[in-house]
Amino acid sequence: MEKNRVVVKIGSSSLTNDAGEIDEQKFADHIGALVALHKAGHEVVVVSSGAVACGFRLLGYPARPVTLKGKQAAAAIGQSVLIQRYREALGAYGLIPAQILLTRKDFSTKDRYHNAYSTITELLRRGVIPVINENDSVSVSELTFGDNDMLSALVSGLVHAGCLIILTDVNGLYSTNPKYDRCAQRIDFIDHITPEMMKMAGGAGSKAGTGGMLSKLKAANTAVSLGVRVFIGKGKGCDKLVRILEGKGDGTYIGAARPAVKSRKQWIALFSESAGKIYIDRGAEQALLQKGSSLLPAGIKKISGTFQKGDVVDVYGAKGLLGKGEVLYGAEELLRVLMRPSGRAAEEVIHRDHWVPLNRKGLG
Repeated sequence: MEKNRVVVKIGSSSLTNDAGEIDEQKFADHIGALVALHKAGHEVVVVSSGAVACGFRLLGYPARPVTLKGKQAAAAIGQSVLIQRYREALGAYGLIPAQILLTRKDFSTKDRYHNAYSTITELLRRGVIPVINENDSVSVSELTFGDNDMLSALVSGLVHAGCLIILTDVNGLYSTNPKYDRCAQRIDFIDHITPEMMKMAGGAGSKAGTGGMLSKLKAANTAVSLGVRVFIGKGKGCDKLVRILEGKGDGTYIGAARPAVKSRKQWIALFSESAGKIYIDRGAEQALLQKGSSLLPAGIKKISGTFQKGDVVDVYGAKGLLGKGEVLYGAEELLRVLMRPSGRAAEEVIHRDHWVPLNRKGLG
């Protein structure tokens, strides 16, 4: 079997019991599967829920808190407990986990984004298993990922994983809701996610989790756009993750193997804030979208904004937004270039390696 870099998302529903606490049997099962995956030669990254589950009793709550401040306080206590659990359990097999806590800011800031990549890849190179969670105790609504499903998708793209495995308490996507339709059929494989599938998957998840199947499909859609294959389902036993990679998992496989999207393009497409706008003619539009060319001054009709060299700008064509890219000129300098007829044909304004179209499946 081909060796892979694999991101495994372990959600609350597949980690906790009915009381909202860590289920010891489930936890041990996950550890055994992670160890087996690592011993098979794969690089393993874990995105794990469970901080609130580990902390709320220690904080004096009789049940899992429902308020934001209660959840954040429980996570502040529980996160250290959770990583200690991973350290003890994985340490029994000679493996070392590393705790990484992320917020949206770590993705939206370019330097922090690349630093996160460097840290995780160095840990993997040394045989360490990164255990990633959102930094719940300090996150505010504008900086959250919404749930760990989306966090796992973004991490899988960040590290150029070959596969994202989203473990849950449901064995995949069904043609209709199996809770209400006994004739519902499990969908074993889908190439891409449609709006109809999103609509069908709408609804609440488990009491322990923050999202149901809709959340997972949104995450899968993001991961697939970044060139990562996805599995959504469940399993049991030490061989469950290896079996999933072999195509024998109890769930739904989403997306075929595609080239990974470069980290720079991921950041531009998903996290960067646009500092201005560039409007181009039809010839430049065809060069960007159909020929894979860079953007030259000759194709620019007008610009707006006070962007600087290295900023990201939106690029518009005749029918609207085409994509985003990093500019090689600040706005003032670019205006001077556009006013020089002799220089309008040569200089690249956006190099094709720093350009991302936003109106098609996946990212280029």
